[in-house]
Amino acid sequence: MTIIDRLAGASRIGLGLAAVGRPGYINLGRAADLPAERTVEALRARAWQLLDQAYAAGIRYFDVARSYGRAEEFLAHWLLARPEIDDVVVGSKWGYTYTAGWRVEAEVHEVKDHSVASFDRQYGETRALLGDRLDLYQVHSVTPDSPALRDGDLHRRLAGLAEQGVLVGLSTSGPSQAEVIRSALSVEVGGRPVFRSVQATWNLLEPSAGPALADAHAAGCFVIVKEALANGRLAVWEGVGDAVALAAALQRPWASIVLSGAVTGDQLNSNLRAEKLTVDAARWAGLAMPAAWYWQERSQLPWM
Repeated sequence: MTIIDRLAGASRIGLGLAAVGRPGYINLGRAADLPAERTVEALRARAWQLLDQAYAAGIRYFDVARSYGRAEEFLAHWLLARPEIDDVVVGSKWGYTYTAGWRVEAEVHEVKDHSVASFDRQYGETRALLGDRLDLYQVHSVTPDSPALRDGDLHRRLAGLAEQGVLVGLSTSGPSQAEVIRSALSVEVGGRPVFRSVQATWNLLEPSAGPALADAHAAGCFVIVKEALANGRLAVWEGVGDAVALAAALQRPWASIVLSGAVTGDQLNSNLRAEKLTVDAARWAGLAMPAAWYWQERSQLPWM
């Protein structure tokens, strides 16, 4: 049974734990949304609250990563505490190492490494936490210069992972997302495609990956939209708001899942309204900016 089959009938909104798995992140307004004391215990409690609420609302896809602080740990322990839950799909990512040491202010928050050695180490760490609950494993934030697009040894490792029943994919970031996605679609081992899932940024400000995501969907890939709210910028954009921005992404015919990065219960409830909205995307076409501008602005968002 494919991931798409397993998610049939569930919400097409997924819950990402990037913003509650570590004390510092770049979403606007986050500083006021989380407890002043961002201890491990406080963020674990918030993550579990959101996971319980999301599951009760019909969300069945949960997104974590090695670099999201303790997000994998929070999700793994939540699943262990609720053995009756056996119908969720778990996606994680490898390729960045969290280096902030549980600090909001750190010189470097994460370090990128797409080598075979990094995969071997981080896959072992992920399996130690999530065990057989891992359904999807993605290379984190692939850009055109990443060895993940060219390293034959890594491709064979990933193909072996797929033979064990784990869906293999990649996430993208930066102004060249479309180039990366199309390059990834051509990567094969033994005549079979390696990457069967793509997670990319698409939103009303940065829609440039749309045509390539349509190609990925047409090729049979599971397509996940991240940052549909542009790290919170669209949540406060006059006339837009979170539900409209998420609805615009949900209405893309190639989108399998659109991620919510909510950090409060009220935000999650508001995000879920998107499933009942119909949005005229043409109305918002004027918001799109050149991809290079968008990613330059994003790179300057403060960790808070």
